[in-house]
Amino acid sequence: MGRLWNQQNKRPLTPLVAVIGKNGVGKSTLFDAFGFLADALRVGVEEACDLKQRGGFNRLRSFGSKEPIRFEIYYRESPNERPITYELSISLDSKGRPFVEEERLRQRRKGQKQTGQPYSFLILRGGKGEAWAGEESFEGENASRVPVELTDSRKLGIATLGVLKEHPRIARFRSFLENWYLSYFTPDAARSLPMAGPQKHLNIHGDNLGNVVQFMERDYKEKFQAILDRIARKIPGIYKIDTKKTEDGRLLLRFNDKGFKDPFLAQQMSDGTLKLFAYMLLLEDPEPPPFICIEEPENGLYHKLLDSLAMEFRAHATGKKNSAQIFVTTHQPIL
Repeated sequence: MGRLWNQQNKRPLTPLVAVIGKNGVGKSTLFDAFGFLADALRVGVEEACDLKQRGGFNRLRSFGSKEPIRFEIYYRESPNERPITYELSISLDSKGRPFVEEERLRQRRKGQKQTGQPYSFLILRGGKGEAWAGEESFEGENASRVPVELTDSRKLGIATLGVLKEHPRIARFRSFLENWYLSYFTPDAARSLPMAGPQKHLNIHGDNLGNVVQFMERDYKEKFQAILDRIARKIPGIYKIDTKKTEDGRLLLRFNDKGFKDPFLAQQMSDGTLKLFAYMLLLEDPEPPPFICIEEPENGLYHKLLDSLAMEFRAHATGKKNSAQIFVTTHQPIL
């Protein structure tokens, strides 16, 4: 999908991508490919194969294939930056365990033409290889070449090297992948009563909605009410949203309806209202994720709410630096 370093004639993915398809054509599989990469960074490839009922490596590999599972990501921080390519190959070791067969990061030099291969600044095979330190060192330069041998070939090299100061490019790519937001939001999770305490970002299930509101209320006082008012205007009937701390230290998220004196709690709100509020809050994050992936956001939403949500996606996926790229799978032609 989109453009790769060796497929420059292809159209790149746009800042907002909506993938539509009937049941059974692979939309959920595509969504989970992103989830698998995020999990592989977080817990390693073996656990990522077994998480979320994936069923292990052989269930994930293309049916009938004996080849490794391969990923390639062509990534650019902003329109003016040189792209970085990340290549990952996962196979089975002699004991039948998933391991990282090969891992590579590439980038073109400053001023290099768009023809020919980008130079590597990380090459690992079976957890062994080389990395080139600094911002502008590449494959073939011995002065900045660092031998690398990981203690566990089931972990990604970028997970280890991406925390080292001498590898800033690897660190930025790790941060990019680490901060992907893949929505597994459920209204029931959002109705839970979390302990009070500010949290900076919405989690993938949405059970910390009130904590994120509390964080924004504390750290962005000047913008906070304007943000909530803006969100409230896009949810029919709601004119104000706030939080209240209970005596036992839990947090209540309150929605004020125009026709009622007392506010409604999140536990009393409809699935669609909670879902729309969660997505709106996610988009208003002062430090948004670089990549947001949402599966079938239309579920439980009235079609006019879906219109509003689509417009919000368009408004936030600008393609500018520090704005999110949004990827959506859907059944809805209207979206």
